[in-house]
Order: sequence, then structure tokens, then C-alpha cells
Amino acid sequence: MNRTKVDEEEYWNSSKFKAFTFDDEDDELSQLKESKRAVNSLRDFVDDEDDDDLERVSWSGEPVGSISWSIKETAGNSGSSQEGREQLKSRNSFSTYAQLPKPSSTYSLSSFFRGRTRPGSFQSLSDALSDVPAKSYAPELGRPKGEYRDYSNDWSPSDTVRRLRKGKVCSLERFRSLQDKLQLLEEAVSMHDGNVITAVLIFLKRTLSKEILFRELEVRQVALRHLIHFLKEIGDQKLLFDLFRFLDRTEELALSHYREHLNIQDPEKRKEFLKTCIGLPFSAEDSAHIQDHYTLLERQIIIEANDRHLESAGQTEIFRKHPRKASILNMPLVTTLFYSCFYHYTEAEGTFSSPVNLKKTFKIPDKQYVLTALAARAKLRAWHDVDALFTTKNWLGYTKKRAPIGFHRVVEILHKNSAPVQVLQEYVNLVEDVDTKLNLATKFKCHDVVIDTCRDLKDRQQLLAYRSKVDKGSAEEEKIDAILNSSQIRWKN
Repeated sequence: MNRTKVDEEEYWNSSKFKAFTFDDEDDELSQLKESKRAVNSLRDFVDDEDDDDLERVSWSGEPVGSISWSIKETAGNSGSSQEGREQLKSRNSFSTYAQLPKPSSTYSLSSFFRGRTRPGSFQSLSDALSDVPAKSYAPELGRPKGEYRDYSNDWSPSDTVRRLRKGKVCSLERFRSLQDKLQLLEEAVSMHDGNVITAVLIFLKRTLSKEILFRELEVRQVALRHLIHFLKEIGDQKLLFDLFRFLDRTEELALSHYREHLNIQDPEKRKEFLKTCIGLPFSAEDSAHIQDHYTLLERQIIIEANDRHLESAGQTEIFRKHPRKASILNMPLVTTLFYSCFYHYTEAEGTFSSPVNLKKTFKIPDKQYVLTALAARAKLRAWHDVDALFTTKNWLGYTKKRAPIGFHRVVEILHKNSAPVQVLQEYVNLVEDVDTKLNLATKFKCHDVVIDTCRDLKDRQQLLAYRSKVDKGSAEEEKIDAILNSSQIRWKN
């Protein structure tokens, strides 16, 4: 700016323009024009380069369930000089928790001085002050910098909440007493807007002591649930622990503490942390899960160290043929069981990596164990192990195949792992339901099973229909012709 401070004062004191006031009723149109010219003359005092130096304030809201937004409170008094801008920057502002991202500006004070909004902005400052008559802007701008009024001084709690809901800028700092703050919170809750409730809670969290805040929220369950959700999202575990401790919600306190293990990457440190969680006041079922989690991670650390050594030595055949693709650490129990069945299936029960040891230690059900072991051994094409998995002996010494998961599922898994037709046919024949057996045999081209089943059912029509599906001159076609020409079979009508 080219004018000195003395020139500015002389300009304002000796200006030929007369400011517009509400008391003047004569020739109102001509006085308004004079006021507009006074406003336009202010452009000489505001440079384009100063836009970036001005404090910019905005309020943006997002859908309920996301707290990734922030609230800024604009300072009340400001001036047209650089000193006024610095004073504006130094005043208290209302901001969200430190970890939340700072929103981009939607308008600037320089745009307001020029009497126009930014292109693409959400709203102008003049829009935010829409309840003040337009003709009062010019005389307000003509006042000295210390006389700017805070337009938010007269807003009641209900007005403030409505403005927040509409996404407009407003200050919460004027609500100083506990009664006013609680009334503001109740108005926010009555609006049923999660963003507004959380905005007010952020303000209360910053301006009230923990004891008072917790005491008042204890009888306001809606606001309490919003605060708990907000603290979980921003990761303020310390305040969340204090809140649960105050509310005597011991199980939630314990679970919140247990979730901290997710932030620990080092396996040994995570194991030690889980050990401290065992004595926390969980429910009986949750306590068992915590104990199993600790035991599983302890086992995984031992297995991982041993297998890494065996793999690097290169003397174990299974690791040479099938190198490990990932670490076993922090894997779920079922994944650990599959890993054990893949690399350590024949180990004695006394070792930590034995599948049978894992089954007994963690009380894995028979169905889950058989399903996992079948998938692992079929992937290795170890058909002898698959056969042994389903073979049982009775007290007379007779062997019998039994599948707790059903042989139809066994067939599906075997086919998925490219089992030979002979293996598939053996297990398709063990399916008890005839229709299911025929569907599986047809689907996986187990011709002998289809032919023998149709013969046993004495279904000539179905056998004739299947004859057209086999290759001409094949052994299957000859077998079908022999059965059809047999005089010993009494076919169904």
C-alpha cells in the first residue's frame, strides 16, 4: 500500500462521502450510491498479493458415521490494515482434534472487501451474514478497525445449531457457562444430526474437564455414544480408557485395551502385550479367546524360527519342492492348521507344529480338521494320505471309509485339486444319495459310476441317453451295449 497511516486517518476524517445510516431517510438511493463508491475505494487499500496472508475460515460437513471433517471458528473483530489481519490471526479459534485434517478455504476476507465471492466457493462471507440487511455493509466497513461487531454474539444455542447444520460459519466460544454449553448440546441432539452433535462434543471436550464432561454425558446416552465413536475413530485411547473407567464398563475397557495389539508389529512384543491382556475382566468366552490367541502366537513364533532355519539349510525335501510364500506369524488358526498339514503332516503329536497337536490344543472340531487336512494333502497330490484320512477300523478290525463333511464335498475338493478319475470315482461311489451321485459322476465324467448306477436302477432310458454322451467305439460304449443286450436284467417300463 502507498498511503501512510497519517494519510489514511486524513482520508477517513476528511472524506467528502457521508456514510449511510438507518437514521437518514431522505434521498436514500443517492446516499446508498455514495456508500457503494466508498466501498469501491477500499480496493486501493487491499492488494491482490495479500490474499494468502488473510485468515480463511470454513465449516464443511460430511455424512453421519465419518468424522473426517473439522470446524474452525472465525475471530469476531478484524480491520482493513495489516495490523487488523495479524490481530485476527492471533485470536482464539475453535478447531477440531489435532489429528483431523484441516479443511480447504471456501472464502476469504479479501473477497468480502471486494464485494464478490470466490469462483466455485461454497458460500461467501456475505451469505454467512445473510440475516444482516445488505445496506448495512457499507457503514460497517467504514468504521475503525476496533469497532467491528461480532455478528455471532446474539445467536442463541438453537440458532447456532441450525447454522451448523446448514454448514455455515459460527462461533461456539461465546458459550462460556456450563448451562449454556449443555443447552447447546441438547439442541444438537434434538436436531438428530451426527455431525453437529460431534462438533459440539469436540467443543465441550476442549473446554470442560474430563470429570464434568463424563458426568454430564452419563445421563445423555445419545451424546455419549457419539463421543465413544469419535474417540475410537481418532484413536484417542487414553481418553477412551478414562471414560470407560468412569462409566464402570470394564468389559469394553478390556476390549479397547486388547485392540491395541493390532498396532504392535513386532511378534515378541505383541506376544508380551497379549500376555498382559489375559488377566483383564473379559467375559468367560472372551477370556478363552484371548488365551488361545496368546498360545497360538507363541506357537507360531517357534514354528516360524524352526522352518526358516530348515528352509535356508535346503536339506528338507518339502521346503525344496514347495518354498514358503509367506510367514506364518499372526495368521489365523485355520491358516496355521493348513500350513501344519502341508509341511508337518507326519510329525509326532508331541511337537508344536504337529497338526494333531494343534487340533487337541485348540479343540478344533473334526469337520474343520478333516476339511483343512484334505485341502492341504490334495494340493500336494498325496492321495495315500487322503485315503488314510477317511479310513477307520471298527472293533472287529474291519475298515470302512467315513467322512464327517460328506463325501460329496470330498469329491468337489478332489476335483478342484485335479485328482485322477480313478480317485474321483472311488469317492463318488461313496456318496449315498443316488441323484447326487449321478449328478457328480456326470459332471466329472466318471463314466463307470454312471453306467453301473443306471444298471442297478434298471433304468434303460437313462442308460440309452448316456450312451450318446460317450465316445464312439470307446470301452464305455461297449460296456453300455453289453448291459443293454443282457437278458438277465429286467428293465423298468
